[in-house]
Amino acid sequence: MSESGPSVLPSDITLLLQKLGKGDGEVANELARLVYEELHRIADRAMRYERPDHTLQPTLLVNEAFVKLIGQRKAQWQNRAQFYAVAARAIRRILVDHARARRRLKRDLGLRVTLDHSIAETSDRALDVLVVDEVLGRLEAAAPRQARVVELRYFGGLEIDAIATALDVSSATVKRDWTFARAFLLRELQASRG
Repeated sequence: MSESGPSVLPSDITLLLQKLGKGDGEVANELARLVYEELHRIADRAMRYERPDHTLQPTLLVNEAFVKLIGQRKAQWQNRAQFYAVAARAIRRILVDHARARRRLKRDLGLRVTLDHSIAETSDRALDVLVVDEVLGRLEAAAPRQARVVELRYFGGLEIDAIATALDVSSATVKRDWTFARAFLLRELQASRG
C-alpha cells in the first residue's frame, strides 16, 4: 500500500491512529493527509465496475468513510492494516446502503457491480450489489474469516500479504481462504441467477 509519498512510515500512521483512539481529535487532519491516497485507491477499486453515471464518486466515498472511521468512539486502532481493513468494510457498507436507498426510490434492479473474472464466470458479469452483499452475508455466516478475505480483497483491493497482516494469519491461510471463498461465491451467485 502506498501512502502519500516515500517519507510516510507505517509507524507514523499507527501512532496517529492510536492517538485518535485515545480521543485526540487534533490528529484527524494529519491522519487524513497520510491515508487519503490509499483510501482513494480503495474507493476507486470498489467503484471500478459501477456504471459511469453512478451518483457516488470515489472522493465522496472516501470522505464519508473517513468521517465514519474517525467518528468511531472507543476504537482500538492497532495498525494501518487494520485501519484499511475497517475502511474497506465501511466503503462496502456505504455502497450497500446507497444501493438500498436507490432501490427503494426506483424499485428497479439497483446498482450494478462486477466481480473479477475468477468469481463471475458468465458473459454478463454485472451483478446487483445487494445480491453480492446477500451472498457475502451467507459466506460470513458459514465462514467469517473467508468473508473478511473477500471483503478486503474485493472491496478493499488489498493484496494477500496485507490481508494476512490485517487478519493476523499467514499468507498461505489467506490464499486458501480466497480459493474457498471464490468457489463459494461463484456457486451462490450462479444459483441466485438461475
